[in-house]
Amino acid sequence: LRSQFMGADRSRRKFIGTAGAAALVSCLPGAGPLNASARTRQKGGPLKPFGFVIHGGAGTIERAKMTPEREAAYRSKLTEALAAGFEVLRKGGAGLDAVVAAIVLLEDSPLFNAGKGAVFTADGTNELDSSIMDGRTLKAGAAAGLKRVKNPIRLARLVMEQSPHVMMVGDGAETFGSQKGVELVDPKYFYTEERWQQLQRRKEEEQKATPPKQSDLRTPGGLPDDKKFGTVGAVCLDREGNLSAGTSTGGMTNKRFGRVGDSPIIGAGTYANNETCAVSCTGDGEYFIRSVVAHDISAAMKYGGKSLREAADLVLAGVGRLGGGGGLVAIDGRGNFAMPFNTSGMYRGWVGPDGKPHVQIYKD
Repeated sequence: LRSQFMGADRSRRKFIGTAGAAALVSCLPGAGPLNASARTRQKGGPLKPFGFVIHGGAGTIERAKMTPEREAAYRSKLTEALAAGFEVLRKGGAGLDAVVAAIVLLEDSPLFNAGKGAVFTADGTNELDSSIMDGRTLKAGAAAGLKRVKNPIRLARLVMEQSPHVMMVGDGAETFGSQKGVELVDPKYFYTEERWQQLQRRKEEEQKATPPKQSDLRTPGGLPDDKKFGTVGAVCLDREGNLSAGTSTGGMTNKRFGRVGDSPIIGAGTYANNETCAVSCTGDGEYFIRSVVAHDISAAMKYGGKSLREAADLVLAGVGRLGGGGGLVAIDGRGNFAMPFNTSGMYRGWVGPDGKPHVQIYKD
């Protein structure tokens, strides 16, 4: 596993160094790191530097197994989400608004394991989780175990902004959301044939395992047997220099007992702090929780003096050593960003002030 991870790590460093941080910085005014003077320009003046990065899940995503039509659909939806975030930022809007705008679009698409495309539990239901964080105030909101909320990211933001709490779950969270005007849907809204068949395959594979052990349901890399995480997320540096992050997921296929992964857990799947960075994760949730991935990246920067890229690589390497697979997107207050993953692919993209969207799927 270690050699497998390190192979992915080398290519990831090359990707981040060229198409990652350098690409975003090169499209910023002055082609260099963001600075305080740039952030204090008046709204009527030149565009302030900003950056927006998204992901749509990591896993075994191989070019040879992707049809041209399927790939085009993913690229189109990711581009649309980037455009939604860019439009908010171009007008001087808050990063939180950009994050929500992009994630709502991804939640409404059946392509991703979030919202409409959520996977099924062992009971044949859908349970959705989401979280969001404001790097300026360190306020955060999260909701888990949702069955009727069309866009969980909207509810997470309401928990953050209109309640004294950080996390709400299940029926209570939905009652709160209903009182605040969140759109509720019939649970049948989340049904897609593709996800239903995915559940049936998982159940068949589980029955063949004798006895069904945890290790039987995973590949050597620690990935669930569908080998893909469709969690979606976004991180943002807005024109005021504020960082924000959000994440949304449908969880794990065939999950039981009200299992909750890292996506709604602040510090594990989502974190934002203006002093360091904003992070959104996707992957083997149990390992990301144990590694407190999102916050650990921030801590490596704040207390260890690491750059964003160094911190992201360091923390994800730890996840790999535990046996976990996945990836993340992160951005710092200077506009540098990282998109590391230790799987064969991750749906991801970024856009800067020039408005040109960049979307990538595979490791190469």
